[in-house]
Amino acid sequence: MLVENWMATNVIAVKPDTSLLKCRNLLKEHQIRRLPVVDDQNRVVGIISDRDVKGASPSKATALEVHEMQYLLAELKAKDIMTAKPVTIKPWDSVEQAAILMMDKRFGGLPVVAEDNKLVGIITDQDIFKLLINITGARVPGMQFAFELPDTPGSMRVIFDTLRKHSARIISVLSYYLDGDKRQVYVRIRSVDDKAVEDALVKDLEATGTLLLAAPYDVAG
Repeated sequence: MLVENWMATNVIAVKPDTSLLKCRNLLKEHQIRRLPVVDDQNRVVGIISDRDVKGASPSKATALEVHEMQYLLAELKAKDIMTAKPVTIKPWDSVEQAAILMMDKRFGGLPVVAEDNKLVGIITDQDIFKLLINITGARVPGMQFAFELPDTPGSMRVIFDTLRKHSARIISVLSYYLDGDKRQVYVRIRSVDDKAVEDALVKDLEATGTLLLAAPYDVAG
């Protein structure tokens, strides 16, 4: 899963001399939370978050007159409040790398740059959420199962053999390792229309001694 397949390419960016007022208006108009700052060659030189803009904007509690506030908003520039040399990622890097960077550094998004540090996109936490929904099949109604299995070759075979026996249609399979020599595996299948078939499937899966959860789920939202 590459960043280029999940990033947004219609990026709203600003120049270093863009006024704070315009930055604020762009964030509000496009309902976004960050603005890459680029030079005349479209190379990323900084980034501005909505928090940067709020922190630099005069408070409503200030004693400044309206015209003075507007003057300050127009005079203060992107280069004055941006984070210079921001962390970026390449389009051919994996989404997993982007997620690790964003989590470890507590970022909500990363500019995506190609050769010469030129801006080609942006990937945000919302894009990661979309990916998670897609790879789990969370929008497809069905059943979900959780298993605890030994971390040994072929340990999942009995699970898949049982699903195949009942003609289950698999939507997704996810796995993660526990401490020691075990792992948990989560399987989603499409809805089973026949209740008797569903009950027989669950009974056979329980007989494997590995089943932790068997539950139907509806499409969220």
